[in-house]
Amino acid sequence: MTLPERPPAPRGRPRDPDRPRRILEAAAEQFCRLGYERTSMNAVAAASGISKVTIYRYFPTKQALFEAVVDQHIEAMFAAMPPGSLDPLHPEIALQHIAEQFVNLIELDSVLASFRLMMAAAGQQSNACQAFFDHGPLQLVHQVSAYMTAAAEAGTLAIHDPFLAANQFLALFHGLEHIQAQLDLGRCTPEANQTRIQANVALFLRACRPDG
Repeated sequence: MTLPERPPAPRGRPRDPDRPRRILEAAAEQFCRLGYERTSMNAVAAASGISKVTIYRYFPTKQALFEAVVDQHIEAMFAAMPPGSLDPLHPEIALQHIAEQFVNLIELDSVLASFRLMMAAAGQQSNACQAFFDHGPLQLVHQVSAYMTAAAEAGTLAIHDPFLAANQFLALFHGLEHIQAQLDLGRCTPEANQTRIQANVALFLRACRPDG
């Protein structure tokens, strides 16, 4: 019996599945430290230990890389929620989880640094600011809006405009505490954040309950 021929061995070094993570981590650090304009693909390559040619295979432009860094923050927020926690039949639990992860997100050093840099670049780096807005705040509101739609269809929330409701809910957490963090004047304690989250969730539910 003739044995089948072995498939040819792959040429070159095998692909490293960890490369995209290393690129994004290095890029996030560079964008936060240097800003969008001053960050170069050469600097990201040096920081990640991955060649610029390889980085371009994953991210063909600096803007694409920046958008991926912003996307990663939003994806991480929802990935951190326990499976099934966004049940449209139980909005009090779902909104609590969304609020907790959102507050954690907007108080990350990297997110605060990115927002400060985008504010400083406003009017000068319009493409970068638009990318940050589209892939950060706007995408996040769309994600929460999808939950608001599901809860409205389930009859557990009385909402006529899910996008507006999502925007209003997240806006509850952009008060003095967030301004203080943006100005690097200190952060709330976890206990204070939890009190604020519970109060804001209760306020939103009082306004949006079907029997409210």
